[in-house]
Amino acid sequence: MLELVLADMPAAEFIAGWISGALGLVVGHPVDTVKVRLQTQSRYRGILDCVIQTYRNETIFGFFKGMSFPVGSVAISNSLAFGSYSNALLYLSDQEIKNWKNPPHNCHVFMAGCFSGIVQLSFSAPVDLVKVRLQNQTESFGNQARPGHLQARYQGPVHCAVCIFREEGIFGLYRGCLALALRDIPSMGLYFLTYEVLCKWMTKSLDEPSAWTMLFAGGCAGTVGWAFANPMDVIKARLQMDGMHGVQYLGMLDCIRKSIRQEGVKVFLKGLTINSLRAFPVNAVTFLSYEMLLKAFR
Repeated sequence: MLELVLADMPAAEFIAGWISGALGLVVGHPVDTVKVRLQTQSRYRGILDCVIQTYRNETIFGFFKGMSFPVGSVAISNSLAFGSYSNALLYLSDQEIKNWKNPPHNCHVFMAGCFSGIVQLSFSAPVDLVKVRLQNQTESFGNQARPGHLQARYQGPVHCAVCIFREEGIFGLYRGCLALALRDIPSMGLYFLTYEVLCKWMTKSLDEPSAWTMLFAGGCAGTVGWAFANPMDVIKARLQMDGMHGVQYLGMLDCIRKSIRQEGVKVFLKGLTINSLRAFPVNAVTFLSYEMLLKAFR
């Protein structure tokens, strides 16, 4: 049923989402690597220490680990998110194209955003798993790991996906999927709601938001969305790393309980600062490029 609904949707929103997602990834991937390592490895004393160690041990290329795979995959995921959101919003608002002079109700925006989180989940879960595992490889494949470092197991994204499938089956590719769903579905609703509300608030009635408004609203939307999503992002990342070097958690609740017991409630704030620093520029670029592309296509 979902495939039939998506097949009937106009393609412009998906194409614009694809391109804007690729642009956003180029801006944010190095910071995302630092964020993932802070959330899953306890040997770093903070953001600066992680940045210094990554550069010292792996040079500048260490920040771009796992990027070759996400460039296309994140673009697809972003295409699914923005395309399904826009089309769902048009359906709920009973409109054919986005009309700034007749803005949608906030409840419709939130519902469409949550729907986009559901749509992208089946594709983004395996991709995100591979990305997280590659980003946590601090050593080159085939080299002996130094003390305190994880032994590299994967040659690249395809080898990583094949190894996971061979060792853990199809369900292994969806490790941490429940935590990912609890992260993405509500946070995507909040993400798009923040953007639409700020655009309306910063723009005179019946006018179209300026480029600066879209940049600011998009950046704020990303920051608010990630601030809300960060606790489940930590759990999701830990569950995805689990199984790479032995199984530590029995499930999401067990991961939450053990994480709190070992590191306290503050564990849910790990990566929040770096997430916020990354979210603003990445989503500012993403929303502006999406809106400009959508306008150009029409």
